[in-house]
Amino acid sequence: MIQILQIHTSQFRYSGTDRLDITIKSGTKIFAPTWDMVMGYKNKLITEEQYTTQYLHMLDKSLSKNKSEWDKLLSMDEVTFVCYCPKNVFCHRHLLASYLLNKFPDKVVLRGER
Repeated sequence: MIQILQIHTSQFRYSGTDRLDITIKSGTKIFAPTWDMVMGYKNKLITEEQYTTQYLHMLDKSLSKNKSEWDKLLSMDEVTFVCYCPKNVFCHRHLLASYLLNKFPDKVVLRGER
């Protein structure tokens, strides 16, 4: 039987047992954007498109370098990616969720924002 990972996203204050902090400040670094990306976007030095391209490239590198950590994530029943971004704005937690759906369409399902 194939394990299906249910993916949710939420703001940082979410405190459920499936919470996974993916921020550069305090979270799991292999899923976090770099400070340059975060500050570049906040300061309007890079666009959403540039940020997305950089982040997806970073995830590809992370996937090949940190396979065991990615495998742990994919073996979970449920996860909620959290970061500091407000609800309903461009955010890397949504990019990561979509990335996983695109890379592993038979292993994940997106459940949306909590």
